[in-house]
Parts: sequence; structure tokens; C-alpha cells
Amino acid sequence: MQTAQNLIKAYRRKRIIVCLMVALFVLLLTFGLRFISQRDLIQDRLETYAIHAVNSLDKILIPIAGKRHELVSLVGQPCENVHLPIRKQAAALQTLRSIALVKSGVLYCSSVFGNRDVVLRDRQPTLPDPQPKLLLATDESLVKGSPILIQWYPASQDGEDGVMLTINIHLLSSLLLEPQTPDIRRVVVSVGNRYYSESQGISDSIQLADGEEMLTRQSELFPFSISVTTPGAAMLALEDLPSQAPLAVILALVLSAVAWLATAGRVSFNREITHGMAQREFELYCQPQLNTRTQQCTGVEILLRWNNPRLGWISPDVFIPVAERENLIAPLTRYVLVETIRQIGYFPADPQFHISINVASSHFLQGALLRDVNQFWFSARPKQQLVLEITERDNLMGVDYRLVRELHRKGVRLAIDDFGTGSSALSWLEQLRPDILKIDKSFTNAIGTDAVNSTVTDIIIALGHRLNIELVAEGVETPQQAHYLRQHGVSILQGYLYAKPMPLAEFPRWLQGGTPPPKEHSGHVLPVIL
Repeated sequence: MQTAQNLIKAYRRKRIIVCLMVALFVLLLTFGLRFISQRDLIQDRLETYAIHAVNSLDKILIPIAGKRHELVSLVGQPCENVHLPIRKQAAALQTLRSIALVKSGVLYCSSVFGNRDVVLRDRQPTLPDPQPKLLLATDESLVKGSPILIQWYPASQDGEDGVMLTINIHLLSSLLLEPQTPDIRRVVVSVGNRYYSESQGISDSIQLADGEEMLTRQSELFPFSISVTTPGAAMLALEDLPSQAPLAVILALVLSAVAWLATAGRVSFNREITHGMAQREFELYCQPQLNTRTQQCTGVEILLRWNNPRLGWISPDVFIPVAERENLIAPLTRYVLVETIRQIGYFPADPQFHISINVASSHFLQGALLRDVNQFWFSARPKQQLVLEITERDNLMGVDYRLVRELHRKGVRLAIDDFGTGSSALSWLEQLRPDILKIDKSFTNAIGTDAVNSTVTDIIIALGHRLNIELVAEGVETPQQAHYLRQHGVSILQGYLYAKPMPLAEFPRWLQGGTPPPKEHSGHVLPVIL
């Protein structure tokens, strides 16, 4: 069964779902953006490192290349004459391990050992060579077995004469080849088809571990490249994500709270009511009221029904309490006034015919009801009598009695609906001075069946006669109830015995069909409230 609590819970669930979706979106967005930014940052660091390493090695080789012609000019001179100059050059170029002069393929002079007589090809099979060469090799003279970087400059066209410079690759490693964990696992210098890394020395190939990636940058000045092996920028960024969890959670909580506040007016049943009024989803029904003496319809009570296209039919028992709690009951009453005037042509244009509209006591505050009645009812100058019904279950203490007197002065009749079901003090009747007391259907249904409630009905009737207040009985469903009320002086009857609530457009046809009470009736009784 649809209730206000169920609908409110449903809308609260929607708000919770929206907030959870916002939180999830924020978490995914935060982690996603952090992943992308961290991945790009790591990629930039890898690029920067590789380019820096290439530039650093270039800076080492450039001074050596600058001494090329000076050193080549010494080839062929006796070692006794050139030994001191090449020693000075080796000392000046601190990254050099040694400088060797080669004549006719024989290494005859070294900055370290002086005079030598070594066939160069026996030590370095790829040398001598007619072209300048840069190669990775293993030292076979000074520190045997240690890796070296050799720069060869030929001094003759056949390449048998030349200068061989040996670079201290260990010093090179300490300067620019140490990996920066965790971004970089290894730094590899590639010369030709040989590779050097600090961890593996010189090798003819590079073996990558599972999931390992390699970034390579080539020197534009010398025939070498430097590669860095890494777990990958994406993998490193993923490993960094857990550290971003606190920030992501805080952002998710903050934005979820903002979403909760933002959806208070959008994803809520009161917004549904506001939207329903704007789209004119509420339909006016009326239930006839018959004079017990003439058996003629002398007025109607206007009722509100809501066929919500999103939720289906919603009972007034559901949306009226929500409207009252969310301060939407006054806008609903204005809606009823406007729609009643718009469809006023369905009712007899007779000053003796009354139209009853339910109002809440809160609508009396600060003269709001009087302003609305003036604006929406009296400005249209209808012929029919206006009756305003206020339920006794409302807090009648909130009623401004000066406003009541002004309404009486304008000819508006005031009725207390559901009389006997609340806790109104009898003194309020004197102050409110209602024109009509409406006997609640629970007392009408008790006639002939419930001794206690039947007695209360008699007391209400007697009170109305004593105060000279017109009595209207709701919920009349049987001829026995109608006969009892008529015999006890109740002047107006309303209930299924005569007619069910009907759309306003059907009222003229019902009225033309006559008003004799049917012997039988059926149908679900809809609550007779606004």
C-alpha cells in the first residue's frame, strides 16, 4: 500500500543512490586524473633522465673530440718526444683512462706505460679502422677485464695509424648511469651492437624482465644511445594510487554531502508535488452535498486527486501530509482555487449553491488566505457561495480570528471539518464562529452499530443545534444512516449513498440525472480531503 512514508523513503533512496554515484564518480575521477597526471609525470621524468644522460655523455666526448687534430698530429713521432704531452692531455681530460698512439697497426706509445709494442688488433679486433669509431670493449692492459669506452681517430687513409682514447666507464657510471629507483631499474649505454649497464657489464643483447619497458634516446653528435629500463609509467602510476586514497575519500565525502544538500529540493517528493502543480497533473473532483429536506444538491465539496505519470495514482492520504509538512499546502490550495474558477461553469450559477474547499490553518497566518481568496476567487466574481473547510485535526490556535471576521464580512462561510476527531476547546467555537460543523464519517458509520460513537454523534448534533450551527454529515452510505441523521435535524448529507467523488466535468450530467439515492452502490471510498 502506498503511503507518504514509503514515498519519502523511495525518494530518500534516490538521493542516497545519487550521492553514492557522485561519491563513486569522484573516486574514479580523482584516481583517474591522479593516474594520468602521475603517469605523465613519470614519463616526463624518464624522458628527462634519458636526455640528460645523453647530454652528459656528449659533454664528456666533446672535449675529447676537440683534441682530435692535436693528438692525431702526434702520431708517428717518437714516444720519448710525445709521451709527456699525451700524459698531460690524459690528465686534463679527467674522464680518460689512457691515450695511445698507433703506427702501422702497432700501439707504440701509451700515456700510462710509455713505450709499447703491441699489435692493436690482438687487443681490439675491430681496430685499427679507417673511420672514426666509438666502441665498447674490455680493457686488456691496465685493469684487465674491466669495461671501457674507446674513441678511435684514424691518422692515415688506410686507418692503420691513429689515436685510441680509453674512457673510464666506471667514472661514467657514477656520474650518469646510476638508476633512480623505483622509476628506473637499469641505465644502458648502446654503442653499435654492444651494450653496457652497471649491473650486467658489457653484453651483446639486453634482456628485459616481465613487464619491463625500455626508453631509448640517441645522441645527435656521437654514435651511441642511452636506454633506461622501467616497470612502465602506467605501472608506477598504479602503484602510487593507494597513497591518493585519503584525498579521494575526502573529496568524495565532501561532494557527496554537497549532492545530498543539492538534491534536497530536486530529488524529493515535495519537488514532485511542485512539478505536479506546474504540469497540472492534479485533477479536481467533487462530491455532491444534498439537502435532507428537499433531496436536492445544494453544493459540492472540491477534492483533489493526483494521477502522477511517473508514480501512478497517489492518494490524498499520501501527498496531503507531505504537502503540509513541506509548507506546500497553501500552494495546493491556490491551485484548487484557480482550477475551481477555471472550471466554475460546471456548477449552477446560483448564490444558493455552495462550493466547499479545504484549507489548512497554516494558510490563515499573516493574512495569506484572505489575499489568495481575494486574488483568485473574488476577482473572478463567481455567483456560487464559497465555503472554506478547516479540519479540527489542524492546530486551530494558529487561526487569526481577525481574518475570520473579514472572511465572514465578505460572505465566505467557514466550516470545521472532521468535527469531533480533534481536541478543540469548545471556547474556540465561540471565537471561530463557524457556520458549519461537518460530522466525521467515523461517527456516521457508527450509527446503529457503535453505541459510544453513536452517542458522540448525538452530542455533536445537539451542540450544533444549541449554537445554531448548520450540520453536514460525511460518509453517508446507507438509507438507515440518512434516515437517522435526517430525523435528528442534520440538514446536509454527503456520501456514497448519493454519489461518489467525480471529475468536475461529470457533475452536470449527474445533476441532470436527478438525485434520488440509489438502493445499492459500490466502489472504493476515496478519502474526502483536499
